[in-house]
Amino acid sequence: MYLKRKIDTELSKWKNNPDRLPLILTGARQVGKSSSVLNFAKKNYKSVIEINFIDHPEFKNITENGYSPDAIMKLITLHLPFASFPEHNTLFFFDEIQEFPDIATSLKFFKIDGRYDVICSGSLLGVHYKLVSSISVGFTDRLVMHALDFEEFLWAKGYKDDTVENLLSHMLDAVPFSEQEMKTYMDLFFDFCITGGLPNVVASYIEKGTFEGVLRLQQNLINDYKNDILKYHEEVDQARIQAVFDAIPVFLSKENKKFMVSKIRKKGTLNEFMPAIKWLEDAGIALLSYNLNLPEIPLRGNYDPAAFKLYFFDTGLFLSMLEKESQEDFRTTKNFRIYKGGLYENIIAEGLNKAGKELYYFKKDNSTLEEDFFLRTRSHVVPVEVKATNGNSKALQTLIKSDSYPEIEFGIKLINGNIGFNGAIYTFPHFITFLLPRFLETKD
Repeated sequence: MYLKRKIDTELSKWKNNPDRLPLILTGARQVGKSSSVLNFAKKNYKSVIEINFIDHPEFKNITENGYSPDAIMKLITLHLPFASFPEHNTLFFFDEIQEFPDIATSLKFFKIDGRYDVICSGSLLGVHYKLVSSISVGFTDRLVMHALDFEEFLWAKGYKDDTVENLLSHMLDAVPFSEQEMKTYMDLFFDFCITGGLPNVVASYIEKGTFEGVLRLQQNLINDYKNDILKYHEEVDQARIQAVFDAIPVFLSKENKKFMVSKIRKKGTLNEFMPAIKWLEDAGIALLSYNLNLPEIPLRGNYDPAAFKLYFFDTGLFLSMLEKESQEDFRTTKNFRIYKGGLYENIIAEGLNKAGKELYYFKKDNSTLEEDFFLRTRSHVVPVEVKATNGNSKALQTLIKSDSYPEIEFGIKLINGNIGFNGAIYTFPHFITFLLPRFLETKD
Protein backbone atom coordinates (compact mmCIF):
# COMPACT_ATOMS: atom_id res chain seq x y z
CA MET A 1 0.00 0.00 0.00
CA TYR A 2 1.65 3.23 -1.14
CA LEU A 3 0.75 6.35 0.84
CA LYS A 4 0.79 9.70 -0.94
CA ARG A 5 3.65 11.81 0.40
CA LYS A 6 4.81 15.40 0.14
CA ILE A 7 8.16 14.16 -1.11
CA ASP A 8 6.36 13.06 -4.29
CA THR A 9 5.97 16.71 -5.29
CA GLU A 10 9.58 17.50 -4.41
CA LEU A 11 10.85 14.60 -6.54
CA SER A 12 8.75 15.80 -9.48
CA LYS A 13 10.18 19.31 -9.11
CA TRP A 14 13.67 17.83 -9.14
CA LYS A 15 12.90 15.82 -12.29
CA ASN A 16 11.47 18.85 -14.06
CA ASN A 17 14.61 20.92 -13.46
CA PRO A 18 16.73 20.68 -16.64
CA ASP A 19 19.84 21.46 -14.59
CA ARG A 20 19.13 18.85 -11.92
CA LEU A 21 22.02 17.39 -9.98
CA PRO A 22 22.29 13.88 -8.53
CA LEU A 23 20.01 13.82 -5.50
CA ILE A 24 20.76 12.58 -1.98
CA LEU A 25 17.61 11.77 0.00
CA THR A 26 18.15 11.46 3.74
CA GLY A 27 15.96 10.88 6.76
CA ALA A 28 15.46 8.57 9.71
CA ARG A 29 14.92 4.84 9.36
CA GLN A 30 11.55 3.69 8.01
CA VAL A 31 10.15 7.13 7.03
CA GLY A 32 9.43 5.84 3.51
CA LYS A 33 12.42 6.97 1.48
CA SER A 34 12.89 3.86 -0.65
CA SER A 35 9.22 3.29 -1.44
CA SER A 36 8.74 6.96 -2.37
CA VAL A 37 11.73 6.92 -4.74
CA LEU A 38 10.61 3.68 -6.39
CA ASN A 39 7.04 4.93 -6.77
CA PHE A 40 8.37 8.08 -8.44
CA ALA A 41 10.91 6.20 -10.58
CA LYS A 42 8.44 3.71 -12.04
CA LYS A 43 6.24 6.58 -13.23
CA ASN A 44 9.03 8.61 -14.79
CA TYR A 45 11.70 6.31 -16.23
CA LYS A 46 11.83 3.48 -18.71
CA SER A 47 14.65 1.79 -16.77
CA VAL A 48 15.26 1.85 -13.01
CA ILE A 49 18.54 0.40 -11.74
CA GLU A 50 17.96 -0.15 -8.03
CA ILE A 51 20.97 -1.19 -5.94
CA ASN A 52 20.52 -1.71 -2.21
CA PHE A 53 23.95 -2.00 -0.60
CA ILE A 54 22.56 -3.78 2.48
CA ASP A 55 20.55 -6.41 0.63
CA HIS A 56 23.18 -6.85 -2.10
CA PRO A 57 26.67 -6.15 -0.74
CA GLU A 58 28.17 -7.75 -3.84
CA PHE A 59 27.52 -4.46 -5.66
CA LYS A 60 30.20 -2.78 -3.57
CA ASN A 61 32.65 -3.68 -6.33
CA ILE A 62 31.00 -1.51 -9.00
CA THR A 63 33.53 1.32 -8.57
CA GLU A 64 36.60 -0.92 -8.83
CA ASN A 65 37.29 0.13 -12.43
CA GLY A 66 36.60 3.81 -11.85
CA TYR A 67 33.73 6.17 -11.14
CA SER A 68 32.52 6.99 -14.65
CA PRO A 69 29.00 5.84 -15.60
CA ASP A 70 30.41 3.53 -18.26
CA ALA A 71 32.78 1.82 -15.82
CA ILE A 72 30.01 1.42 -13.25
CA MET A 73 27.47 0.13 -15.78
CA LYS A 74 29.94 -2.46 -17.03
CA LEU A 75 30.33 -3.97 -13.57
CA ILE A 76 26.60 -3.69 -12.81
CA THR A 77 25.89 -5.92 -15.81
CA LEU A 78 28.06 -8.63 -14.29
CA HIS A 79 25.38 -8.94 -11.60
CA LEU A 80 22.40 -7.83 -13.71
CA PRO A 81 23.09 -9.15 -17.23
CA PHE A 82 19.67 -8.08 -18.53
CA ALA A 83 19.90 -4.49 -17.27
CA SER A 84 19.38 -1.79 -19.87
CA PHE A 85 20.48 1.84 -19.75
CA PRO A 86 18.48 3.96 -22.24
CA GLU A 87 20.02 7.41 -22.28
CA HIS A 88 18.00 10.21 -20.65
CA ASN A 89 15.43 7.62 -19.50
CA THR A 90 17.33 5.70 -16.82
CA LEU A 91 17.42 6.32 -13.08
CA PHE A 92 20.17 4.84 -10.94
CA PHE A 93 18.83 4.42 -7.39
CA PHE A 94 21.64 3.70 -4.94
CA ASP A 95 19.94 2.79 -1.66
CA GLU A 96 21.38 2.37 1.84
CA ILE A 97 24.53 4.27 0.89
CA GLN A 98 25.66 4.29 4.51
CA GLU A 99 26.94 0.82 3.68
CA PHE A 100 28.97 2.10 0.71
CA PRO A 101 29.60 5.87 0.92
CA ASP A 102 32.31 5.58 -1.73
CA ILE A 103 29.54 5.54 -4.36
CA ALA A 104 29.23 9.30 -3.75
CA THR A 105 32.46 9.81 -5.65
CA SER A 106 30.65 8.75 -8.82
CA LEU A 107 28.00 11.49 -8.55
CA LYS A 108 30.29 14.14 -9.99
CA PHE A 109 30.97 11.92 -12.99
CA PHE A 110 27.28 11.17 -13.52
CA LYS A 111 26.51 14.90 -13.53
CA ILE A 112 29.32 15.74 -15.96
CA ASP A 113 28.28 12.85 -18.22
CA GLY A 114 24.66 14.02 -18.23
CA ARG A 115 23.00 10.92 -19.72
CA TYR A 116 21.55 9.44 -16.55
CA ASP A 117 19.76 10.56 -13.40
CA VAL A 118 20.87 9.41 -9.95
CA ILE A 119 19.19 9.32 -6.56
CA CYS A 120 21.05 8.12 -3.47
CA SER A 121 19.22 7.29 -0.28
CA GLY A 122 20.14 6.17 3.19
CA SER A 123 19.10 6.51 6.78
CA LEU A 124 20.98 9.17 8.68
CA LEU A 125 21.61 6.30 11.07
CA GLY A 126 25.20 5.72 10.12
CA VAL A 127 25.21 7.68 6.87
CA HIS A 128 28.54 9.48 6.62
CA TYR A 129 26.70 12.49 5.25
CA LYS A 130 29.52 14.95 5.83
CA LEU A 131 31.88 12.59 4.03
CA VAL A 132 29.40 12.07 1.20
CA SER A 133 28.88 15.82 0.87
CA SER A 134 32.59 16.58 0.85
CA ILE A 135 33.24 13.94 -1.81
CA SER A 136 30.52 15.25 -4.11
CA VAL A 137 30.54 18.95 -3.15
CA GLY A 138 28.93 21.11 -5.81
CA PHE A 139 27.49 18.14 -7.67
CA THR A 140 24.50 17.07 -5.54
CA ASP A 141 21.16 18.30 -4.28
CA ARG A 142 19.78 17.18 -0.95
CA LEU A 143 16.27 16.51 0.33
CA VAL A 144 15.35 15.48 3.86
CA MET A 145 12.32 13.24 4.31
CA HIS A 146 10.27 13.07 7.50
CA ALA A 147 7.63 10.69 8.74
CA LEU A 148 4.05 11.55 7.78
CA ASP A 149 2.67 14.79 9.18
CA PHE A 150 -1.02 15.30 9.96
CA GLU A 151 -1.78 16.51 6.43
CA GLU A 152 -0.31 13.33 4.94
CA PHE A 153 -2.23 11.31 7.52
CA LEU A 154 -5.43 12.98 6.32
CA TRP A 155 -4.54 11.99 2.75
CA ALA A 156 -4.06 8.40 3.93
CA LYS A 157 -7.54 8.53 5.45
CA GLY A 158 -8.98 9.64 2.12
CA TYR A 159 -9.29 13.38 2.71
CA LYS A 160 -8.50 15.68 -0.22
CA ASP A 161 -6.66 18.98 -0.52
CA ASP A 162 -9.88 20.95 -0.07
CA THR A 163 -10.00 19.70 3.53
CA VAL A 164 -6.65 21.34 4.25
CA GLU A 165 -7.71 24.53 2.47
CA ASN A 166 -10.81 24.60 4.66
CA LEU A 167 -8.65 24.27 7.77
CA LEU A 168 -6.46 27.16 6.59
CA SER A 169 -9.42 29.38 5.78
CA HIS A 170 -10.72 28.93 9.34
CA MET A 171 -7.31 30.04 10.63
CA LEU A 172 -7.05 33.07 8.37
CA ASP A 173 -10.59 34.24 9.16
CA ALA A 174 -10.39 33.25 12.85
CA VAL A 175 -13.65 31.36 12.45
CA PRO A 176 -14.22 28.54 14.96
CA PHE A 177 -15.00 25.05 13.73
CA SER A 178 -18.45 23.60 14.26
CA GLU A 179 -18.91 21.10 17.05
CA GLN A 180 -19.02 18.24 14.53
CA GLU A 181 -15.90 19.47 12.72
CA MET A 182 -14.00 19.69 16.00
CA LYS A 183 -15.01 16.18 17.00
CA THR A 184 -14.00 14.78 13.60
CA TYR A 185 -10.61 16.49 13.52
CA MET A 186 -9.85 15.77 17.16
CA ASP A 187 -10.64 12.07 16.69
CA LEU A 188 -8.42 11.95 13.61
CA PHE A 189 -5.62 13.73 15.44
CA PHE A 190 -5.86 11.34 18.37
CA ASP A 191 -5.50 8.42 15.95
CA PHE A 192 -2.51 10.15 14.36
CA CYS A 193 -0.84 10.59 17.75
CA ILE A 194 -1.34 6.89 18.51
CA THR A 195 0.04 5.65 15.19
CA GLY A 196 2.68 8.31 14.63
CA GLY A 197 3.86 8.95 11.10
CA LEU A 198 5.94 5.95 10.10
CA PRO A 199 4.39 4.58 6.89
CA ASN A 200 4.34 0.90 7.86
CA VAL A 201 2.46 1.69 11.05
CA VAL A 202 0.02 4.06 9.35
CA ALA A 203 -0.59 1.59 6.51
CA SER A 204 -1.38 -1.18 8.99
CA TYR A 205 -3.84 1.08 10.79
CA ILE A 206 -5.49 2.15 7.51
CA GLU A 207 -5.79 -1.40 6.16
CA LYS A 208 -7.18 -2.91 9.38
CA GLY A 209 -9.21 0.07 10.52
CA THR A 210 -8.04 -0.62 14.08
CA PHE A 211 -4.94 -0.26 16.24
CA GLU A 212 -4.35 -4.01 16.17
CA GLY A 213 -0.63 -4.67 16.02
CA VAL A 214 0.33 -0.97 16.06
CA LEU A 215 2.12 -1.09 19.42
CA ARG A 216 4.01 -4.24 18.42
CA LEU A 217 5.18 -2.61 15.18
CA GLN A 218 6.30 0.50 17.06
CA GLN A 219 8.19 -1.45 19.70
CA ASN A 220 9.90 -3.49 16.98
CA LEU A 221 10.99 -0.23 15.34
CA ILE A 222 12.35 1.06 18.65
CA ASN A 223 14.41 -2.12 18.90
CA ASP A 224 15.62 -1.56 15.32
CA TYR A 225 16.78 1.94 16.23
CA LYS A 226 18.63 0.60 19.26
CA ASN A 227 20.28 -2.06 17.12
CA ASP A 228 21.35 0.60 14.64
CA ILE A 229 22.98 2.52 17.47
CA LEU A 230 25.12 -0.54 18.11
CA LYS A 231 25.83 -1.00 14.41
CA TYR A 232 26.47 2.54 13.21
CA HIS A 233 27.91 4.31 16.22
CA GLU A 234 31.26 4.90 14.49
CA GLU A 235 33.52 6.68 16.99
CA VAL A 236 30.73 7.92 19.27
CA ASP A 237 30.29 6.04 22.52
CA GLN A 238 27.41 3.56 22.19
CA ALA A 239 26.56 3.76 25.87
CA ARG A 240 26.17 7.54 25.77
CA ILE A 241 23.97 7.41 22.65
CA GLN A 242 21.81 4.75 24.28
CA ALA A 243 21.62 6.73 27.52
CA VAL A 244 20.44 9.90 25.76
CA PHE A 245 17.98 7.91 23.62
CA ASP A 246 16.41 6.33 26.70
CA ALA A 247 16.40 9.65 28.57
CA ILE A 248 14.23 11.63 26.13
CA PRO A 249 10.93 10.45 27.69
CA VAL A 250 12.42 11.06 31.14
CA PHE A 251 13.19 14.72 30.43
CA LEU A 252 9.78 15.27 28.87
CA SER A 253 8.18 14.04 32.09
CA LYS A 254 9.77 16.88 34.08
CA GLU A 255 8.40 20.34 34.77
CA ASN A 256 11.78 21.70 33.65
CA LYS A 257 12.36 19.91 30.35
CA LYS A 258 15.81 21.37 29.72
CA PHE A 259 18.43 18.70 29.04
CA MET A 260 20.73 18.23 32.04
CA VAL A 261 23.60 15.76 31.90
CA SER A 262 23.45 15.32 35.68
CA LYS A 263 20.11 13.56 35.27
CA ILE A 264 21.86 10.90 33.17
CA ARG A 265 25.24 10.71 34.90
CA LYS A 266 25.95 12.61 38.10
CA LYS A 267 29.50 13.59 37.19
CA GLY A 268 28.95 13.71 33.44
CA THR A 269 29.67 16.81 31.36
CA LEU A 270 27.92 18.26 28.35
CA ASN A 271 31.12 17.93 26.32
CA GLU A 272 31.06 14.19 27.00
CA PHE A 273 27.48 13.75 25.84
CA MET A 274 27.23 16.31 23.06
CA PRO A 275 28.60 13.98 20.33
CA ALA A 276 25.94 11.42 21.26
CA ILE A 277 23.21 14.07 21.21
CA LYS A 278 24.32 15.40 17.84
CA TRP A 279 24.53 11.83 16.51
CA LEU A 280 20.88 11.28 17.44
CA GLU A 281 19.96 14.63 15.90
CA ASP A 282 21.80 13.81 12.67
CA ALA A 283 20.07 10.42 12.70
CA GLY A 284 16.72 12.21 12.65
CA ILE A 285 15.68 10.71 16.01
CA ALA A 286 16.22 13.57 18.44
CA LEU A 287 14.86 17.07 17.85
CA LEU A 288 16.75 19.84 19.63
CA SER A 289 15.08 23.07 20.68
CA TYR A 290 17.57 25.75 21.74
CA ASN A 291 17.10 28.49 24.32
CA LEU A 292 17.14 31.92 22.68
CA ASN A 293 19.39 34.55 24.19
CA LEU A 294 16.62 37.04 23.41
CA PRO A 295 13.34 36.57 21.52
CA GLU A 296 14.40 38.69 18.59
CA ILE A 297 15.41 38.35 14.94
CA PRO A 298 17.47 36.51 13.83
CA LEU A 299 16.48 33.32 15.63
CA ARG A 300 19.26 31.27 14.07
CA GLY A 301 22.53 32.12 15.75
CA ASN A 302 20.72 33.90 18.58
CA TYR A 303 20.67 31.01 21.02
CA ASP A 304 22.70 29.25 23.68
CA PRO A 305 24.11 26.01 22.21
CA ALA A 306 24.52 24.60 25.72
CA ALA A 307 20.87 25.09 26.72
CA PHE A 308 18.32 22.96 24.92
CA LYS A 309 15.39 20.59 25.18
CA LEU A 310 15.17 17.19 23.50
CA TYR A 311 12.09 15.89 21.72
CA PHE A 312 11.41 12.64 19.90
CA PHE A 313 10.88 12.72 16.13
CA ASP A 314 7.71 10.62 16.15
CA THR A 315 5.03 10.92 18.83
CA GLY A 316 3.67 7.43 18.14
CA LEU A 317 7.08 5.90 18.85
CA PHE A 318 7.47 8.19 21.85
CA LEU A 319 4.22 6.85 23.30
CA SER A 320 5.37 3.28 22.74
CA MET A 321 8.43 4.01 24.93
CA LEU A 322 6.36 5.11 27.93
CA GLU A 323 5.53 2.85 30.83
CA LYS A 324 2.41 0.73 30.41
CA GLU A 325 0.29 2.87 32.75
CA SER A 326 0.93 6.10 30.82
CA GLN A 327 0.18 4.37 27.52
CA GLU A 328 -3.11 3.03 28.83
CA ASP A 329 -4.02 6.43 30.27
CA PHE A 330 -3.57 8.05 26.88
CA ARG A 331 -5.14 5.29 24.78
CA THR A 332 -8.23 4.74 26.93
CA THR A 333 -8.98 8.23 28.26
CA LYS A 334 -7.30 10.40 25.59
CA ASN A 335 -5.40 12.12 28.36
CA PHE A 336 -2.98 14.36 26.48
CA ARG A 337 -1.82 15.84 29.79
CA ILE A 338 0.27 12.84 30.76
CA TYR A 339 3.94 13.62 31.25
CA LYS A 340 3.24 17.13 32.56
CA GLY A 341 2.56 18.55 29.14
CA GLY A 342 5.57 16.82 27.63
CA LEU A 343 3.38 14.91 25.20
CA TYR A 344 1.80 18.14 23.96
CA GLU A 345 5.18 19.76 23.51
CA ASN A 346 6.50 16.75 21.63
CA ILE A 347 3.49 16.81 19.29
CA ILE A 348 4.10 20.47 18.47
CA ALA A 349 7.88 20.09 18.17
CA GLU A 350 7.36 17.20 15.76
CA GLY A 351 4.82 19.17 13.73
CA LEU A 352 7.04 22.24 13.43
CA ASN A 353 10.06 20.13 12.50
CA LYS A 354 8.13 18.37 9.75
CA ALA A 355 7.04 21.80 8.50
CA GLY A 356 10.72 22.67 8.06
CA LYS A 357 11.05 24.92 11.10
CA GLU A 358 13.98 25.02 13.50
CA LEU A 359 13.02 24.77 17.17
CA TYR A 360 13.63 27.49 19.75
CA TYR A 361 12.26 28.32 23.19
CA PHE A 362 12.96 31.13 25.66
CA LYS A 363 13.66 30.92 29.38
CA LYS A 364 14.68 34.24 30.87
CA ASP A 365 17.47 34.11 33.44
CA ASN A 366 16.42 34.85 37.02
CA SER A 367 12.78 34.94 35.99
CA THR A 368 9.78 32.67 35.62
CA LEU A 369 9.22 34.00 32.09
CA GLU A 370 9.36 31.05 29.69
CA GLU A 371 7.81 30.37 26.29
CA ASP A 372 7.59 27.03 24.52
CA PHE A 373 8.39 27.80 20.86
CA PHE A 374 9.16 30.69 18.54
CA LEU A 375 8.51 31.23 14.85
CA ARG A 376 9.02 34.31 12.73
CA THR A 377 7.72 36.26 9.78
CA ARG A 378 10.00 38.50 7.75
CA SER A 379 9.93 41.24 10.39
CA HIS A 380 8.29 39.80 13.49
CA VAL A 381 9.00 37.20 16.14
CA VAL A 382 5.98 35.04 16.97
CA PRO A 383 5.88 33.25 20.34
CA VAL A 384 3.96 29.97 20.39
CA GLU A 385 2.53 28.67 23.66
CA VAL A 386 1.35 25.08 24.11
CA LYS A 387 -1.54 24.47 26.50
CA ALA A 388 -3.40 21.36 27.61
CA THR A 389 -6.62 23.38 27.80
CA ASN A 390 -7.49 27.02 27.08
CA GLY A 391 -5.87 28.29 30.25
CA ASN A 392 -4.17 31.54 31.18
CA SER A 393 -1.28 32.66 28.94
CA LYS A 394 0.68 34.91 31.27
CA ALA A 395 4.04 34.46 29.52
CA LEU A 396 2.53 35.05 26.10
CA GLN A 397 0.79 38.24 27.24
CA THR A 398 3.98 39.49 28.90
CA LEU A 399 6.03 39.01 25.74
CA ILE A 400 3.45 40.80 23.58
CA LYS A 401 2.92 43.75 25.93
CA SER A 402 6.53 44.32 26.98
CA ASP A 403 8.47 47.18 25.42
CA SER A 404 11.58 44.99 25.76
CA TYR A 405 10.49 42.83 22.81
CA PRO A 406 9.43 45.26 20.04
CA GLU A 407 9.48 42.58 17.31
CA ILE A 408 6.70 40.66 19.08
CA GLU A 409 3.29 42.08 18.13
CA PHE A 410 1.11 38.98 18.41
CA GLY A 411 1.33 35.40 19.57
CA ILE A 412 -0.16 31.95 19.01
CA LYS A 413 -1.65 29.66 21.62
CA LEU A 414 -2.14 25.99 20.74
CA ILE A 415 -4.84 24.33 22.82
CA ASN A 416 -7.08 21.31 23.10
CA GLY A 417 -9.95 23.46 21.86
CA ASN A 418 -11.31 25.70 19.11
CA ILE A 419 -10.11 28.72 17.12
CA GLY A 420 -10.22 32.20 18.61
CA PHE A 421 -8.60 35.64 18.40
CA ASN A 422 -8.59 38.41 21.03
CA GLY A 423 -6.72 41.04 19.02
CA ALA A 424 -3.24 39.91 20.06
CA ILE A 425 -3.35 36.14 20.54
CA TYR A 426 -4.52 33.62 17.96
CA THR A 427 -5.84 30.44 19.54
CA PHE A 428 -5.66 27.29 17.45
CA PRO A 429 -6.24 23.57 18.13
CA HIS A 430 -3.10 21.42 18.24
CA PHE A 431 -4.03 19.52 15.10
CA ILE A 432 -3.55 22.61 12.98
CA THR A 433 0.16 23.01 13.80
CA PHE A 434 1.29 21.85 10.34
CA LEU A 435 -0.40 24.91 8.80
CA LEU A 436 1.31 27.54 10.96
CA PRO A 437 3.99 28.39 8.34
CA ARG A 438 1.32 29.01 5.70
CA PHE A 439 -0.69 31.09 8.16
CA LEU A 440 2.31 33.23 9.07
CA GLU A 441 3.11 33.90 5.42
CA THR A 442 0.05 36.15 5.41
CA LYS A 443 1.13 38.18 8.42
CA ASP A 444 3.78 40.47 6.89
